Amino acid sequence: MGSVKDYFSSLGKGISSLVKGLEVTGKEFVTPKITERYPENRDHMNVSQRFRACLEFVYDEEGNHKCIACGSCERMCPNGTIAVETKMVDTWDGKKKKKLDRYFYDLGSCTFCQLCVQVCPTHAIRFNNDFEQAVFERSKLLKQLNYLPEKPEPQPTPEQIAKFEAEKQAKIEAAKAAAAAKKAAEAAAGAEPAVELDEKARKALEAAADDPEKQAKIRAALEKAAKLKAERAAKAASEAPAVELDEKAKKALEAAAGDPEKQAKIRAALEKAAKLKAERAAKAAGEAK
Repeated sequence: MGSVKDYFSSLGKGISSLVKGLEVTGKEFVTPKITERYPENRDHMNVSQRFRACLEFVYDEEGNHKCIACGSCERMCPNGTIAVETKMVDTWDGKKKKKLDRYFYDLGSCTFCQLCVQVCPTHAIRFNNDFEQAVFERSKLLKQLNYLPEKPEPQPTPEQIAKFEAEKQAKIEAAKAAAAAKKAAEAAAGAEPAVELDEKARKALEAAADDPEKQAKIRAALEKAAKLKAERAAKAASEAPAVELDEKAKKALEAAAGDPEKQAKIRAALEKAAKLKAERAAKAAGEAK
């Protein structure tokens, strides 16, 4: 009894499923049919505006495009569909400017991912919805998008020319002033005394690089200090004891040639050592008698 019930239950479910499936078929069976008469109706054919058919340049009414030849689209393309060729041109103010020469697009290898359009900083390219791109030769799928002739560089206005000349003259005057300052610094450096400068003196001269009078005072003070130092060294040498110097003492005095105080201490120590040596010799002679 249970098996018969299950049989009719499954049969009813199958018929219900069949009716639901045929519902869509029945609606389409009674719906009026529409035949697209392509290509006769291409003029009023409804194509979605978001359909991506072919890449193109965005030209304005005057025939100008917005491409700056940055190459972002070429780098972003996953399979090398885009090739951007650039050139350098001279502007009216004497500068160099990079401009677009040729923009190639290979429709045959395009995946219509639209990454090139999304990364373009100036919105210079877009995809149109012209789906009629079938050709008999593959070479015709390679398109040059900048098909219109390039416009010449715009001529400057009188205001721009006047501003450029004023900036140029200001740069020339600044360069002359810098050259004069450099020449004055070189002349001041030529008057440097023949003395050895320590780190502190160098920093003082560098700090007064923009003040020639201050530099002259610093150099005069350095020269005076060097002269006094030389006089002290000469005086210490003249007052030195008449003692015989060994090799070690000579090297010590030579090492302290630029420090008179140190030399005086060394000579005092030598004099004391010589005096002690003489006393010891006299004592030894007295004991020998």
